[in-house]
Amino acid sequence: MGQKVNPVGIRLGITRDWVSKWYAGKKQFAEQIYADFQVREFLRNKLKEASVSRVHIERPARKINVTIHTARPGIVIGKKGEDIEKLRAETARLVRLPVGDVRLNVAEIRKPELDATLVAEGIAQQIEKRVMFRRAMKRAVMSTVRSGALGVKVRLSGRLNGAEIARTEWSREGRIPLHTFRADIDYGTAEARTTYGVIGVKVWIFKGEVFDQAPEAVEEAPDAPAPEAPAQPAAT
Repeated sequence: MGQKVNPVGIRLGITRDWVSKWYAGKKQFAEQIYADFQVREFLRNKLKEASVSRVHIERPARKINVTIHTARPGIVIGKKGEDIEKLRAETARLVRLPVGDVRLNVAEIRKPELDATLVAEGIAQQIEKRVMFRRAMKRAVMSTVRSGALGVKVRLSGRLNGAEIARTEWSREGRIPLHTFRADIDYGTAEARTTYGVIGVKVWIFKGEVFDQAPEAVEEAPDAPAPEAPAQPAAT
């Protein structure tokens, strides 16, 4: 069997950044990892209709900054910022910090068609509404390619169309260079909970390759005089 590696995890520090940024000692490390997990689960359950892709968490000193990346920032903020204040208070209760030390930021995703997690959740929602899985899959692939992606792959697994035997179906457009570390590949998963079981959705989106910029060469002045040759010693 082939050995599968998460496309996001293997590119950490190369083309992707960590979703949690903080330092802790051995005693606090496990506690803060679990607190981050609780915060993400709480926000995802609370903001199911807000198309939340990912949640970034930073812990400077004894404070915490949470950035919610969503395609619908208006739903997260609410009228006059009421909803975000409630989320802030409940998040502070989860991490056991004063409300003043908790900061919630909302970042808008301009192109949700290029976010693998949002594409996977869109397909899952269509399958739950009894849309034919092939139609939902092809529609997502075409809209992603139309938005500027260089490649996209969608894979569904489970009792597709209520079949007795579970199987896997997939569709691909363009290329997905998983073995190229400099390739910017977004990966997301979702689950469609249907009456006949759970159908898993996986999405890979290739957005291009990331190259380090070469340092600029120092240009010489165009009219600079040529250096004089060193004087030769007189022959005796």
